[in-house]
Amino acid sequence: MRQGRLLAATAGGFALAIGSLSVSSPPAAAATCATGTVSDFNGDGVADTVIADPNAAVNGAKAAGLVRIVLGGGKGVSEISQAMNGMGATPEAGDQFGFSRTSYDVNEDGCTDLVVGAPYEDVAKDGKQLVDAGAVYVIHGTPAGIGPGSKVEGYTQSELDPSTSTEAYDWFGHAVRAGSTASGSPYLVVGVPGENVTVGGTTHTDAGCVAYVQGATRVSVSQKDPGVPGDVEAHDRFGYSLAGTNRFFAVGAPGEAIGTAKFAGGVSVFSHAMAGGLPTPLVGLDQDGAGVAGTAEAGDGFGTSLSMTSYRPGDQTYNSDVLLAVGTPGEDVDKTADSGGAAVFRVQPSGTYTEVAAIDAADLGEAPAAGDFMGQRVTIANTNSAVVTTTATVRLAVGVPGRDTASAKDAGAVRILRPLDTAVSSTDKILVRGSGLPGKATTRDYNGTALTSGSAYLYLGVPHSKASDSPSGVLYVVPWTDIDGTTTVGTTTYLPGEGGLPDEGVAFGTVG
Repeated sequence: MRQGRLLAATAGGFALAIGSLSVSSPPAAAATCATGTVSDFNGDGVADTVIADPNAAVNGAKAAGLVRIVLGGGKGVSEISQAMNGMGATPEAGDQFGFSRTSYDVNEDGCTDLVVGAPYEDVAKDGKQLVDAGAVYVIHGTPAGIGPGSKVEGYTQSELDPSTSTEAYDWFGHAVRAGSTASGSPYLVVGVPGENVTVGGTTHTDAGCVAYVQGATRVSVSQKDPGVPGDVEAHDRFGYSLAGTNRFFAVGAPGEAIGTAKFAGGVSVFSHAMAGGLPTPLVGLDQDGAGVAGTAEAGDGFGTSLSMTSYRPGDQTYNSDVLLAVGTPGEDVDKTADSGGAAVFRVQPSGTYTEVAAIDAADLGEAPAAGDFMGQRVTIANTNSAVVTTTATVRLAVGVPGRDTASAKDAGAVRILRPLDTAVSSTDKILVRGSGLPGKATTRDYNGTALTSGSAYLYLGVPHSKASDSPSGVLYVVPWTDIDGTTTVGTTTYLPGEGGLPDEGVAFGTVG
């Protein structure tokens, strides 16, 4: 992933005013998007769907990447890439625009704005090409939709946080997470897992950091900062994964060494409350921590994937806590290599945590299988955050991309669980293409590599589909209630060439 690539865009292509990202900017044209909801780029009150294809060719540049937006209510499809007018960049081979995505209303006008990461973007500086330095783009929603005609802000690392430097192989934008804090302030977190961090005169390669934006605050956070869990070490890759809610956010460092176990992995949880100019560190989690099941072992990759949802205790009138799902795809189970696993933690504002579920194949009553990589992707959702959280309201989806079916090796599967159940396996469901999902499971589909969710739907992509009906990838949108068996609304299937989507792609259906 680190091969050299040419950057045709000028360095000035990213030099847009950082002040435009400040949440202190006044709301603009609020009346035109007054009915907006979550993920609603045209502010009409109907949620829209984001589908990425980071491996798509753009203007002949392989894996330049693009994102397609399907507007809710049948209002059309738009395509966003670095070739779009106003982007201030040029698509090049291997940029992988769309590798990461998130959304929030940065200027508080009622139209959701899209954030897209291109972590393998090369950046021109002082006559040199900084290979895989990375970039992020904020594409603003409008009453007419999002895409051509939208205002675009592009940032390298140093343009987002002028106190930092843009460097080769930083992978700025490898993960992105945005939203609004409990006080209503928009926030953005950008993962920079390839950042080299210097402590005491020693530079630690790929130690990693995150860039954090809230209001006038634009700051970079790494494990060298006060209170941040863990030690700065080479290849920690702090910022590789991100999750967040209105009160907390979490940063994955799957390369974190725990004792002598390299790449065992760790996770840091922060509050959005600022202290000393930084978001407040609350707690660090790893498999050698108190109350955490398992043992930290080399190659576990604890924190490779993260997801977070709100949690309301019975003694509170609001969602004071969170549930954090952590994927550990390299976990060996009963000496079976890379069978994988996942865990769910309840985290309180004090930083106190409780592991409410620890999940692997054995916990689900199965024999572990080598190379299943359970936990490569996780997503957790509270289906009704307006009431006290119970097992009835929380759903967890865990990807198992290496799982075989009877006829297809590495077809992949997704496990659906209620992590607050006393016996987590009691309501376990398995979604496989042809059983629980449309289509047919095919060898090396790797179903389970693309997952995200909201309160009503699970978004499940199969971007590496080898099936004849979806050779460029597919996205399934499944109501949680259908999975529960309480409704039969049906799965919505998005495919290139259907429903106004262009009939082209390479890894269509990349979500999460």
